[in-house]
Amino acid sequence: MATAPAIPWRWRARRDPGQAQAAVAWGAVAARLHTRLLRMSEDQTSRLHATANREVLIVMGHVDDLPWVEGVEYACAETAAPGLWLPTSWEPDAPLDLMGQALLRRFSRAPLLLWHAPNAVLPLDRCLPVTARHLQHIQDEWAGR
Repeated sequence: MATAPAIPWRWRARRDPGQAQAAVAWGAVAARLHTRLLRMSEDQTSRLHATANREVLIVMGHVDDLPWVEGVEYACAETAAPGLWLPTSWEPDAPLDLMGQALLRRFSRAPLLLWHAPNAVLPLDRCLPVTARHLQHIQDEWAGR
């Protein structure tokens, strides 16, 4: 079976920014966001979920509950492509429904966050409630333990 050629696309600024549903932080900003989460009350963090890898920390929740630190960016679910999340300020210049279908087929996981800088596709299906234990696990992973 032949595969279709890739469709070239670029990022462009959104005409209408999306409503934040996740805080996304890379590198040193991720460490600052992690510290901010540690300082928040359990009542505040109980409404949040998070996932991380060695490079990024993603915190999901209602816009009013999301933590802020300098350098954090935000993401939202894309209504035109169920299962696809995008930055609130950026979008691909290609049809979102087709991109969403292709990404979900390729990665076989949902939802997925398509990020602009650095370019990345990140699974969001392993977000867990933000607890002291989960934050410690993230810190241990970052420390290589």
